[in-house]
Amino acid sequence: MNVNPELILVNQQYATKEEAIRASGELLVKAGCVEHDYVEAMIERNKLVSVYMGNFIAIPHGTDEAKKYVKKSGISIIQVPAGVNFGTEDDEQLAMILFGIAGKDGEHLDLLQKIAIFCSDIENVVKLADAQSAEEIVSYLEEVE
Repeated sequence: MNVNPELILVNQQYATKEEAIRASGELLVKAGCVEHDYVEAMIERNKLVSVYMGNFIAIPHGTDEAKKYVKKSGISIIQVPAGVNFGTEDDEQLAMILFGIAGKDGEHLDLLQKIAIFCSDIENVVKLADAQSAEEIVSYLEEVE
């Protein structure tokens, strides 16, 4: 998986899932992958269907209607060692790694599949959560085909 270290933040913390989703979207905006309206669509998507995937990961992405805001495919990664709750107070769903994705021409499905396969092994998630730098995260994800 081709990941740009400039789209990775390590050792972050957020009070809410909305803050975390917004941060992952803003990285995609800065990289020229999406227009700013896509960020709001990422938050809307989570309201419709949770982007929490289990195994301490969340994959924020836009709604189908937001595809028009995608300029080029991209993936942002945010490490949140203390986790951010994507559930409720009664049903905590901690995400320690957020993969913000935007796919042009259906590429988001390929990105989702690669992330899901890699993160289905909890040891891989632990490696990402324990990484000390963006470059270390890139090295783990470069192995994903």
